[in-house]
Amino acid sequence: MGSLYHADILLWCEQQADLLRRLSRGERVSDAVDWENVIEELGDVGRSEFNSVAGLLEVGLTHLLLAHASPRPEPVGHWRSEARTALAGAARRYAPSMGPRLDLRELWSLAVTTTRDKLAADGGPARPIPADCPFAVQDLVQRVPDLDALLARLAQPAATPAGG
Repeated sequence: MGSLYHADILLWCEQQADLLRRLSRGERVSDAVDWENVIEELGDVGRSEFNSVAGLLEVGLTHLLLAHASPRPEPVGHWRSEARTALAGAARRYAPSMGPRLDLRELWSLAVTTTRDKLAADGGPARPIPADCPFAVQDLVQRVPDLDALLARLAQPAATPAGG
């Protein structure tokens, strides 16, 4: 089993799923299940989904900040589109158990640093960037992100997260 796991992960997954279905129906196939790798893969799936959502939120926040603070109007439409795509992707993959585990302070800090770096060639941000993230996770994981509302929140002085 281990060699198929390393040689063809798709086939291995299909075979393991079939074995688990058969096991759930009462067949005695437990000794054929590659338990060590099944357990490892289940843990990896959760971590992968969590990291995907965190990464998409970081990209979405960065592009929101770029759209908010750009000194040039030309790329703003592009950054709005990128923010919408990233935030919608995060919303599709988001699960409620992720909310308390997401470190918005860290994601915000990374997004602010990236934004400042990208805008440095243009003389830096044209608008102030809030020191603290003005959003709660729920603000960012809406199926259809309301970019106008999110950008308006960025423009508010000393904005605070909704519900937090």
